[in-house]
Amino acid sequence: MSSLFLKPKRLLRGDTIGVISPSSPVASFYPNRLKRGLHALDNMGFKVIVGQHAAQRTGHTAGSIKDRLEDFHNMIRNPDVKAIIATIGGYNSHQLLEELDYPLISENPKIIMGYSDITALLAGIHAKTNLITFMGPAIMPQFGEYGGLMEFTKKSLEKTLMSDQPIGMMNASIEWIEEHLKWDIEDTRPRETKLNPGIKVLKPGQAEGPILAANMGTLLLLSGTPYLPDFEGRILCLEDDESEQPSTIDRYLTQFRQMGIFEQISALLIGRFHPKVGFNQEDSLQELLKSVTRGYHFPVLYDADFGHTDPMMVLPNGVHARLHAVHEQHIHFSIEEAAVQ
Repeated sequence: MSSLFLKPKRLLRGDTIGVISPSSPVASFYPNRLKRGLHALDNMGFKVIVGQHAAQRTGHTAGSIKDRLEDFHNMIRNPDVKAIIATIGGYNSHQLLEELDYPLISENPKIIMGYSDITALLAGIHAKTNLITFMGPAIMPQFGEYGGLMEFTKKSLEKTLMSDQPIGMMNASIEWIEEHLKWDIEDTRPRETKLNPGIKVLKPGQAEGPILAANMGTLLLLSGTPYLPDFEGRILCLEDDESEQPSTIDRYLTQFRQMGIFEQISALLIGRFHPKVGFNQEDSLQELLKSVTRGYHFPVLYDADFGHTDPMMVLPNGVHARLHAVHEQHIHFSIEEAAVQ
């Protein structure tokens, strides 16, 4: 199946990757972590260009709106840069959406990747240009991990960004990581891993359609704006971070319901939440999801490897996928085409 969306060129060893900070100034606080993330790209065979303002701080953002726009547009204009990866998320990347040069982006389609708050940029650019954008690892949290990318994340990146063949099956990882270590202080060893029980099925069924993947609170920031993507027929992949709690996850998902989003999508896939979010037997994710999707019969799955979890899948916005979920031992989630050309 051929995508209706604009595909960037695939990434090759030796290509140049541009690194920017469209939101948080965290890169200015943890120079060793940033350096290690950049070194991991080098070890993978890529050249790196770092945006002028990527390690800058202006209050709660990495430079002014003008500074961050300048870094982004410079990477788009630079013919040597084949992919743009964010250092980290934050809270304010959507500030850039009003002044992005969308014709420039369309004329120079490139891989743009990040997660968390960066999904505002990914969704907005996807909505305005039809460019396939990528929810995937960021420089500091994943590339900057001790030893670089986890193998599962690395393989997902390679088959999604570096191959012009259909991506294929999106199987669950064997292990996952709950442990956090203080950056530039304690992160001098691999974190402890746990056995991953895999993706779980709340509502079985079959679905197909283009992927839309985002942090749920961040995506809702785009409500009522021209930057909110079309949800029609999408396999909607939503997740959020450990600062949330059951009540706020419920609030976000209820808003999706009341916006009529569940009338449009073909399936709902929820990323793994960190235990700190606080779901438990009395206040469970399963009951929450049953409540917010009541009256709908599309497949609903949860505990998937994307978003604020390690390791993670790379999910391409706009690429056609197919889902067939019967029970935990019978889940077929595959991406039916290449995300790059």
